[in-house]
Amino acid sequence: MEKGKGKKPNIRFPEFKDDWQHSKLSELLSEAKKRNEELKYGKDEVLSVSGELGIVNQIEHLGRSYAGASVHNYHVVETGDIVYTKSPLKANPFGIIKLNKGKAGIVSTLYAVYKVSSKTCYGPWLDYYFSLDANTNRYLRPLVRKGAKNTLQISNEEAISAEIFAPSIPEQKRIAAFFTVVDKKIAELKQKKALLEQYKKGVMQKLFSQELRFKDENGKEFPKWEKKKLGEMCRMQAGKFINATEIYNESNSELFPCYGGNGLRGYTRTFNQDGKYPLIGRQGAHCGNVTLAEGKFHATEHAVVVYSKTGFNVDWMFYLLHTLNLNQYSTGLAQPGLSVQNIEKVEAFVPISIVEQTKIANFLSAIDQKINKTENQIQQAQDWKKGLLQNMFV
Repeated sequence: MEKGKGKKPNIRFPEFKDDWQHSKLSELLSEAKKRNEELKYGKDEVLSVSGELGIVNQIEHLGRSYAGASVHNYHVVETGDIVYTKSPLKANPFGIIKLNKGKAGIVSTLYAVYKVSSKTCYGPWLDYYFSLDANTNRYLRPLVRKGAKNTLQISNEEAISAEIFAPSIPEQKRIAAFFTVVDKKIAELKQKKALLEQYKKGVMQKLFSQELRFKDENGKEFPKWEKKKLGEMCRMQAGKFINATEIYNESNSELFPCYGGNGLRGYTRTFNQDGKYPLIGRQGAHCGNVTLAEGKFHATEHAVVVYSKTGFNVDWMFYLLHTLNLNQYSTGLAQPGLSVQNIEKVEAFVPISIVEQTKIANFLSAIDQKINKTENQIQQAQDWKKGLLQNMFV
């Protein structure tokens, strides 16, 4: 492609025919140099820039402010400004570029802030352009110099000195409006998932505290729950060691899931279990985590495999373990750990009737199916959006 020659995206709205033109980012943006000299904004209004969430309040995002002793020299970020972070992320080793869609605030001098030119650029369109990691990395890679300790060396002027392909303002607005609708749908699905998870948490508390009870097929009460130790209901055994080099990222017909203390770690060519079992993380930060494994799988030494005894439903056992906060039974200061012996001593009130156990498990499983279905819908929508982004931008 010759420099300055126009280009068209693979997918576009039919009312637009003109080529997209090569434009310097400095033609679309100009540096915003306003500082917080009058201390209009305090430390509670410092902003952070997240690859996933965009520009957000630092305290709300990270739990506290990381501002220095004084914020009088911080950059002011108005709503609609563009912010470039000069810090590497895993998916964006040269930094990220985001639009401030929320309230005005301030950012440290490690960030660059820009105003959007209303004559040449529509801010939300540019935000969607740089929401693709490939676009961001391709644009910044030639401009950024890596310094000591992986610091990014680039001036605010250099950051807008390269070119991108841009359409007319009407087409920019049309594209941004379309993806705004897509984002709204994804946000609704995420909200639906969050509400389902909240509902599940609440109903689990009521079920296992016996505030909510099922009745048998004749409408009668089930027998009273009894207090039992986990060791009376199940047998537990730590998984087996496997070398890290034997764990693979890809799954194929010759590989089996490999579970550690925090669930699925990858895949391996060997397995030491075949069936359906709850797994408990037994070491470190994942101590007490509970997951469920099915089919042929390998459990590492960082996980405890739970074998339900006769009279106890395995799915119900999985949900019970989630309610017990097993991490509180760990020992060790430098490296917390759960021993099989300590887990087996944990007590809980349990329904004696396996029919009642099954009813509880089926009810909670139905909620999980709805959560998983919504999660799949979110992933499908995000994949669809990504595919469109890749084809609707040049």
